[in-house]
Amino acid sequence: MGYVHGRQVHVLMNKNLWLLIFSQIFAFTAAPVTVFLSGIIGSNLSPTKSLATLPMAVSVIGIALFAFFAAKLMSIVGRRLGFIYASVGTCLASLITAYSIIIESFFIFNLGCFLIGGGIAFSHQYRFAAVEVVEKDYAPKAISIILLAGIGSAFIGPNIANISKDIIHDHLYAGSYLALSVLAISSTIFLLFYKEPIRQSKIQNKRGRSYLKLISQPRFLQALIASGFAYAVMSFLMTATPISMHVMEKITLSKTSLVIQFHILAMFLPSLVTGNLIKRFGHSKIMYSGVLLFLITIFTSLFEQSFNNYLIALIFLGLGWNFLFISGTSLLVLCYREEEKFKAQGFNDLIVYSIQAIASLSAGLFLSLTSWKTMNLICLFFLIIIIFSTMRADYLKKKP
Repeated sequence: MGYVHGRQVHVLMNKNLWLLIFSQIFAFTAAPVTVFLSGIIGSNLSPTKSLATLPMAVSVIGIALFAFFAAKLMSIVGRRLGFIYASVGTCLASLITAYSIIIESFFIFNLGCFLIGGGIAFSHQYRFAAVEVVEKDYAPKAISIILLAGIGSAFIGPNIANISKDIIHDHLYAGSYLALSVLAISSTIFLLFYKEPIRQSKIQNKRGRSYLKLISQPRFLQALIASGFAYAVMSFLMTATPISMHVMEKITLSKTSLVIQFHILAMFLPSLVTGNLIKRFGHSKIMYSGVLLFLITIFTSLFEQSFNNYLIALIFLGLGWNFLFISGTSLLVLCYREEEKFKAQGFNDLIVYSIQAIASLSAGLFLSLTSWKTMNLICLFFLIIIIFSTMRADYLKKKP
């Protein structure tokens, strides 16, 4: 629930929240389309197969580099204009990417993916915008609802990309990015009706604590590690999946697409209950549950690399990410003051998506040098760090 003029209003009746949801559905289509197509197009355009996942990696680098800028810009111009600027930018970046496919330029394709990543960085700010239109106690619920909108993005994006891939004759997938440009700009329609929450100038002018003091909080560090390494594991394995399935194991493109779609569905569908689970059991228990779900992914991947095993592994990969990312993000909201929110949010996203960028960039290299099974075993290292940081924060909280 949220509060407006002293009256309690149910979260689902919040007009601003609904406008953010519908806007994000279209804005976030860039993410699943990039996951679905960048590796496949990269394998066709790249000079060597080990660089096939480079477009996906540079898109995540774009997310990381633009993450802090997105928070900073929105602290100046507000959420509404920030999201509109990003939608226009993603639209133009999609046109550049379509052009790169037509002229068969691997360099320009990577540039386009990088700029699309910049747009995605802004779309990740929707979860923080959602928190600002409700009371802090309902932050997990608001974040869950916003992330649930990713289901719409997951099905609209890849399906429209698949339908439109042959629009330009002899240039497969160029039409997909033309369609993405239309989807991206469509998100601005809902933002025209969005009303910016009133900011208190006295609070906004305060500087707040330093980055060192923020990260020295055990709970802040716990939240950062849970979100960052959840993305590391998810991105590391998800980036490699289309190449491992379609290119190496010769599983059909339609089945590969289905696995990615169910993976993204698993990433966002649990959001229906994740917020309530966090409120009932606490952030740490949900983080431990997320680690357990990741372990099921790793265990499943040790068997035969069949369609069914890829499907099961990627579904649990999505579920684990959901538990860890939502619990991490909602815990972060409790660790900073109002005047520190853009600073803390920008720093968090910079670290989280930098970790994701490294994971994505290394995915193709590790897949070519090792194997799908070895990549899964490597992820155990990240899970140990998540468990350790959570146990440390819980111990220090109980310590008198």
